[in-house]
Amino acid sequence: MTAAKSAMVEILMVEDNAADARLTLEAFKDAKVLNNINITPDGEEAMAFLRREGKYTNAPRPDLILLDLNLPKKDGREVLEEIKKDPELKRIPVVVLTTSADEQDILKVYNLCANAYVKKPVDLDQFIKIVETIENFWFSVVKLPPKQKNPELAFSRER
Repeated sequence: MTAAKSAMVEILMVEDNAADARLTLEAFKDAKVLNNINITPDGEEAMAFLRREGKYTNAPRPDLILLDLNLPKKDGREVLEEIKKDPELKRIPVVVLTTSADEQDILKVYNLCANAYVKKPVDLDQFIKIVETIENFWFSVVKLPPKQKNPELAFSRER
């Protein structure tokens, strides 16, 4: 998605490693993705952001969440589980973007309803290609549900 193709994309990146966060931001910039990326450094802040609590009262609702697994305070698996159990948040796609290739991690996050599991490559060029693929798939190929103006109504209709 380039500036010519689409509107602004809201992304929440949950990443405690500043170097990994910078690399991800650089990859999105190099992929020419028109976006607004908010970064939270731990699982507790991520949930406050998503629930619009405290300093995040006016936080935008993300179109996509990039979630690391190994986070301080509240780990990524717990964050994923809370997101997918919350009627206001469960429709937001969650891409686990992590350095772990552990099969147990992969099974666990898919059992928790992650939308994708991506292992971060070390090489910047490969990482840019992965970001371009994520961007193309989630914002050009897939049709996402509209953002909910009144999540309570949407939830009550599901019953």
